[in-house]
Amino acid sequence: MTPIDRRLVLHINWGLLGLACLLYIVGVLNLYSASGIRLEGGLAVSAFYQKQLVWGGLGLGCMLGFMLFDYRHLKVVAWPLYWITVALLVYVDLMGKIAGGAQRWINLGFMNFQPAEMAKICMLILGARVLARDTGVLGFKRLGYVLGVGLLPAGLIILQPDLGSGLLVLMLLGGIILFRGVQARILKLAAVIGPALLPLGWFGLHDYQKRRILTFLDPTNDPLGAGYHILQSQIAIGSGQLTGKGFLAGTQSQLRFLPEKHTDFAVAVFGEEWGFLGMLFLVAVFCIFLYQFYLVAREAKDRFGAFLCAGVFFYFFWQILINMGMVLGLMPVVGIPLPFISYGGSALLVNFCLIGIVMNVSMRRFVFKQT
Repeated sequence: MTPIDRRLVLHINWGLLGLACLLYIVGVLNLYSASGIRLEGGLAVSAFYQKQLVWGGLGLGCMLGFMLFDYRHLKVVAWPLYWITVALLVYVDLMGKIAGGAQRWINLGFMNFQPAEMAKICMLILGARVLARDTGVLGFKRLGYVLGVGLLPAGLIILQPDLGSGLLVLMLLGGIILFRGVQARILKLAAVIGPALLPLGWFGLHDYQKRRILTFLDPTNDPLGAGYHILQSQIAIGSGQLTGKGFLAGTQSQLRFLPEKHTDFAVAVFGEEWGFLGMLFLVAVFCIFLYQFYLVAREAKDRFGAFLCAGVFFYFFWQILINMGMVLGLMPVVGIPLPFISYGGSALLVNFCLIGIVMNVSMRRFVFKQT
């Protein structure tokens, strides 16, 4: 082993790796419970958690792969990866697999691949490369160019329709921009124009998206229809009280009152079974998990690496905030999963790949000089 290889091994971020594995294990156990249906003959468990175990193994392998090479080589593949992703998104919009009223997947036979997940990695890498090129505060011209790059894949994703993932791509890019710094006049202008243009977005929403917003304002208006998800989620979490009902003992989930219990509303299953203290524990783990990304970004020895870590931070931050806010009824229902807790093979692969990138930056912070 060369001195450089030995130094890389010594500087593996075991804290980040341990937290990621902890969240994954919690997610698999929660998914095992969420997959259960209480019948007269006992508990029948579906195969969702088994598939998640397989995806987790693949994800860990991908994470290791992203740790092995020098992350600065990602600059070279940023633009090719971008155009490949755009091509896949166009294909999905034209000939993708339709499920649940949305056209978001490519059927590969043995699995369904969702290019929207690939777009998140793509925008993170390309955004970090573009924003790392110039020093100084970002002006209008450069900001317009960066946003234009992000609007193309985001628009294609929204057309599927997948408003949640499309907005997440833009929010991820916006987080890197804020981390880098923009001119104060741009922030002032955005603070004025943003709220003024927000009502116009109402006319661009689909009918079901409008119903979600109206339901968020008053879930009791349609308790058996559009408001059913939020109300059942709040009932499930509230019924957990302080310490919860116990593992595999959640009635709302296993008696099938709680919809989407293995995907978007998986954390409601956790809240019912482990109560307020369990939810507090999960939030604390997520906070420490996010703080690890901040530490790596602060210690990175080049701008590209710092922006990569900042992008990963915002990728996880927005998903955690939106999903938990949605499940608690503090935000409208949006199809954004909770990292590691919600079921989803493509999303789990992306999660581990992004952690691999951050581990890569952390390992190499002493190998080369600051640029």
